[in-house]
Amino acid sequence: MTVRVPIKSEILSWARERSRLSPEHLLAQFPKIDAWERGESHPTLKQLEKFAHATHTPIGYLFLTEPPVETLPIPDFRTIGNTEIARPSPDLLETVYLCQQRQEWYREYARQNGEEPVPFIRTLSTHVPIEDAAGQIGDLLSFHSGQRGSNWSEALHRLLDRADSLGVLVMVSGIVGSNTHRKLDPDEFRGFTLVDDLAPVIFVNGSDTKAAQIFTLVHELAHLWLGESALSDADMNRTPNNVVEWWCNQVTAEILVPRTELETMDLDRNHLPDELSCIAHRFKVSTLVALRRIFELGYISRTEYQELLHSELAHVRELMSKQTSGGGNFYNTQPARVSKRFARAVFVSTLEGQTLHRDALQMLGIRKISTFHGLGRHLGVM
Repeated sequence: MTVRVPIKSEILSWARERSRLSPEHLLAQFPKIDAWERGESHPTLKQLEKFAHATHTPIGYLFLTEPPVETLPIPDFRTIGNTEIARPSPDLLETVYLCQQRQEWYREYARQNGEEPVPFIRTLSTHVPIEDAAGQIGDLLSFHSGQRGSNWSEALHRLLDRADSLGVLVMVSGIVGSNTHRKLDPDEFRGFTLVDDLAPVIFVNGSDTKAAQIFTLVHELAHLWLGESALSDADMNRTPNNVVEWWCNQVTAEILVPRTELETMDLDRNHLPDELSCIAHRFKVSTLVALRRIFELGYISRTEYQELLHSELAHVRELMSKQTSGGGNFYNTQPARVSKRFARAVFVSTLEGQTLHRDALQMLGIRKISTFHGLGRHLGVM
């Protein structure tokens, strides 16, 4: 006799909506899902387990009497227009929780090894003038316009290495954990910061463009200088109501495209699209950031800005649609996903016998011990 589980229909509807999967996609996997939600029939336990897996829902949630209210464990400063975003996706929630777990492990590791607190955290406030703050942060990052390399990828790697050397665990990934089938959506979030004196964490959505990742990383670093954990609105073409987000955006823009340097450029107002590309290439930013900077500095009117913004947004979307999601070399991408600093610490702790190999593999997103050894050799710790 087949045993069916009487799950409340509103719980099933909640899980379906929470997953952000299309009704057609779920219907193909679960032909009776509509009948389940109407209460006309119930799934078997095996079907329920499959449904939980497909919708990325903890199976225990499906036995609740009413849908749970899920909230992010950090302040959420994102907005669409002037409206706060109400419900985080399972991908976002799991990514934040995973980063918190890594942070907790590294904090204890740092304590045991007598590491000093990261000195610049909480050393600035939003009362500090934008140019003064940008000068302090930019000097420590050693990321002035002449120090960024020849392209956006090189600039991003230099910035990542510098942040790592300053004691920041920077994790750049476009997927949930190690699941290549769960791509993160940059339209939902670009990055977040988890402030801690010993284990500060920055996560950057690797599904975004390289130029956008650079902006996000500097924005999140500004959050560390403030000592403000947050899921951020790292987007120059929005005007956040939150003073922290506004300040971080302005400081980031000044670090990446300094006012004094932009003012020395002889811009041709009759060929602004070409000039935007020139600015973007020189400073290793997106054309959207370049456009916002020339607008803020009075080179164009608001009407011109809005017209060019519409055109540039369409161009960026086209580029992103053509962007390939190839994984590249695993030994290069995986340390970036979990943070090189974190990966090195896990290897050292494991080789010293402080951490079990089983736990190390789980934290690094690795399944085989041979891959673990290969990654250790790549990082120079084995």
